[in-house]
Amino acid sequence: MNWPRLAAATLLAAPFAHAQSTAALDSELQKLKAAVAASQSAGDNAWMLTSAALVLMMTGPGLALFYCGLVRKKNVLGTMMQSFIMMAVMTLLWAAIGYSLVFAPGTPFLGGLDFVMLNNVGTAPNTDYAPTIPHLTFMVYQMMFAVISPALITGAFAERMKFSSLLVYSIIWAFLVYFPVAHMVWGKGGYLNAFMGGAVPVLDFAGGTVVHITTGISALICALVIGPRRGYPHDPMKPHSLVLSFIGACLLWVGWFGFNAGSALAASSLASVAFVTTHLGAAAGAIAWLIAEQWHNGRPSALGAISGAVAGLATVTQGAGFVAPFSGAIFGLAGGFVCFYMVVVVKQKWGYDDTLDAFGVHGVGGIIGATLTGVLATSAYNDAVKLADGRMAQIGAQCIGVAVGVAFAVVGSWIALKLTAAITGGLRMETREEVQGMDLVIHGEEGYNLDA
Repeated sequence: MNWPRLAAATLLAAPFAHAQSTAALDSELQKLKAAVAASQSAGDNAWMLTSAALVLMMTGPGLALFYCGLVRKKNVLGTMMQSFIMMAVMTLLWAAIGYSLVFAPGTPFLGGLDFVMLNNVGTAPNTDYAPTIPHLTFMVYQMMFAVISPALITGAFAERMKFSSLLVYSIIWAFLVYFPVAHMVWGKGGYLNAFMGGAVPVLDFAGGTVVHITTGISALICALVIGPRRGYPHDPMKPHSLVLSFIGACLLWVGWFGFNAGSALAASSLASVAFVTTHLGAAAGAIAWLIAEQWHNGRPSALGAISGAVAGLATVTQGAGFVAPFSGAIFGLAGGFVCFYMVVVVKQKWGYDDTLDAFGVHGVGGIIGATLTGVLATSAYNDAVKLADGRMAQIGAQCIGVAVGVAFAVVGSWIALKLTAAITGGLRMETREEVQGMDLVIHGEEGYNLDA
């Protein structure tokens, strides 16, 4: 055997063998990275689809039960139908054009038409918003926010608005208020998203401004324009079933985890922060309302407990993913106390008939939450918080966000009501119809046998 020749061949082959080994290792490493990315995408997608379902559950059955238990028996089905029909109407409106006007590239005040009829919305991620989940998943998750928003407003005019007027008003309101405000806050290049060159954007984690301020202020405008129920405030108008409202409130509390923790847009540590913050906000809101009620009325009530929890949830929504977890309790305490005062004291002094206190809970809670977010936001849990320009700059941005949300809600809702009245021949039922009740007059059905 020629040992020198064999040794030389071995030495010459060694680099090629090493190269092949390195290439194989790189290939395996790339496969491993792809598997990890696929696993993350699957986990994030599962969480976001679950969150979308949780937010839909907030409208029906959550809000439907919460609201219907607080009205009189003759209006139970009519009140539930107002929430249910929003699940149908706003779903189609959002898929057809709403999603595009909020999230497609456009102007600082409204999105474009790239996603009309879900065009260009497929299974590949939209990396501008949620890089680890299908674009369709992001779209349907955001859809649920558009569904519940006009449903919240119905609490202001419960027991007196015509069904046809509700439908027309909600569609016009979406175009004039929800779509532009949502784009300005959440859309890429939106005015409040890119305020001051993006250095100090308005922080709205899950819809404190986009949902609660716009709906709460719109609810107040509706209550003022439409006017009070016949007999208000002299005739007794007690809730017919606090049991139903209690169940609805519990469903809202659970569903809110999809609302807030889902807004992390991934099954991430940020979702855990928002989840805990939200839970503490609801708990503190319930306790604060009960304490205020004990002091004011001499006893705590079940209605007070569930109202406080919802107030705490509405208040914590804006900052859920921007603050330290225990700060959620601060949001809840502030929301519980202030919203109680608005509902029990201010409402009576002003004399408006916001039937189910959509303004006192959601509008006021949203404003408190937006302001507190500026005060308590920290980059420790979310690097979207940038305080390089100082705390006051962020508080100022939050106040601008509140002002824009309020302005759009006031003007947009007033215009929507006037247009609706012109299109449908009036906003509310006639006196005789209102006395008879929505269930029979509008739907020809009885939720309860009123003669039993």
